[in-house]
Amino acid sequence: MKITDVRTHLIDQYMFVQVDTDEGISGVGESGAWAFLEASKEAVETFKRYLIGQDPLLIEHHWQYMYRCYHFRGAAIMGALSAIDIALWDIKGRYYGVPCYELLGGKVRHKARVYYHVFGSSGEELIQGCKEAKTRGFKAVGHLTPFVDSDRREVMKMESFATKISNAAERVYQYRETIGNEVDLCIEIHRQLNVPEAIALGREIEKARPMFYEDPVRPDNFDDMQRVASEIHIPIATGERLHTLEEFGMLLARNACQYIRPDVCLCGGITQAKKIAAAAEARGVLVVPHNPLSPVSTAACIQLAASIPNFAIQEYPLGEDCAPKNEIVKSTLTLDNGYLTVPDSPGIGIELNEQAMHQYPYKPRLYVTKLREDGSVVDQ
Repeated sequence: MKITDVRTHLIDQYMFVQVDTDEGISGVGESGAWAFLEASKEAVETFKRYLIGQDPLLIEHHWQYMYRCYHFRGAAIMGALSAIDIALWDIKGRYYGVPCYELLGGKVRHKARVYYHVFGSSGEELIQGCKEAKTRGFKAVGHLTPFVDSDRREVMKMESFATKISNAAERVYQYRETIGNEVDLCIEIHRQLNVPEAIALGREIEKARPMFYEDPVRPDNFDDMQRVASEIHIPIATGERLHTLEEFGMLLARNACQYIRPDVCLCGGITQAKKIAAAAEARGVLVVPHNPLSPVSTAACIQLAASIPNFAIQEYPLGEDCAPKNEIVKSTLTLDNGYLTVPDSPGIGIELNEQAMHQYPYKPRLYVTKLREDGSVVDQ
């Protein structure tokens, strides 16, 4: 079997890679390069020069060849490599007539617990989102910020340290009161705090018993994350921006988190995500795959969740059951009472609907960086 074509599809706000073979078997993957999908698309075109004519089943060899060829990396390149890798795993599963997890050692669970995205531009909206998630049967809510989800174009007002920390802590306790102890809280900070702020808030919300405290500070500096982790008594989750196994290794070596968040569509696909999970397992760290993308990303994540013992919970983004997301693919995975059923279909268990390209043309993400009222930049 040989690769005959590598095609990219920009649909709505997502980028997909489809790899075709001379035996009529195709596979699909997705890039997690977010606002740099055009650059990721061009990186796929570069990799395509190598891939045409290759045996698609030699996944590890192709991964190493592409990753180590030109020496330079980054989000756009790793998003492209990840999408190709997922597509190759999809082909391999279809070739052998089994789900990808069977090729990864078999499944260790038949369903994967998920947390539901909650958004809101006010505390009231966020609380209402928590109520709706519980009503729908979710056992965990996440992407849940104590600072509200304001528009990136809206200037952030300056607050005193005491006001900022006390208001945020109060909101977290309101979330807990709303959903009770039977639903987990996954608190998302979006990297908006500095080290002393992150420590102060972490200590304040300890009695709310969050499942994890995600990206309290920017993950660029692993030592900063370790400083926060060493000063608080709630678990930290981080890793969605990391691209390589080595970066995760440095993070884990510092005991800087209790949950890692590899993005299968950014960290090197299924090939690399499985290795990252194993590195975490060796240190007793749990895995929460990052997933803000389409049902293709969700399907790839579930193959990982099914095959690793240290899986904790899966991010489940809004809109998987409605347009445009559910029309990008021919069918979505089955959600039941807060769990995604691990599919038994070959490959990653999902197929791209190419007609969606015409129905939902590409919409580049708005390129706006949030600012404070003094003109300084706020991380998102």
